[in-house]
Amino acid sequence: MSSSVNRIVNYHINRLKDKRPEVRLEAIRELELLADPAALEPLKIVFENDSNTEVKKAAQSAGRSIFLKNQTASSD
Repeated sequence: MSSSVNRIVNYHINRLKDKRPEVRLEAIRELELLADPAALEPLKIVFENDSNTEVKKAAQSAGRSIFLKNQTASSD
């Protein structure tokens, strides 16, 4: 991936720590669209530790989606 994509992914990973759940949800949606496997571990941490149920569910769903997209891409 290009360095600009890495910067974008890192920006959204950092937003996962925001105190506002709506910001964390938006970051999760963006990470899912980018489908970078670097987001998997941070999403796992959000799923395991976030206090907001909606954020936890979104992190789980996005993590699953990113994992599957990368599995499919690596088997092509």
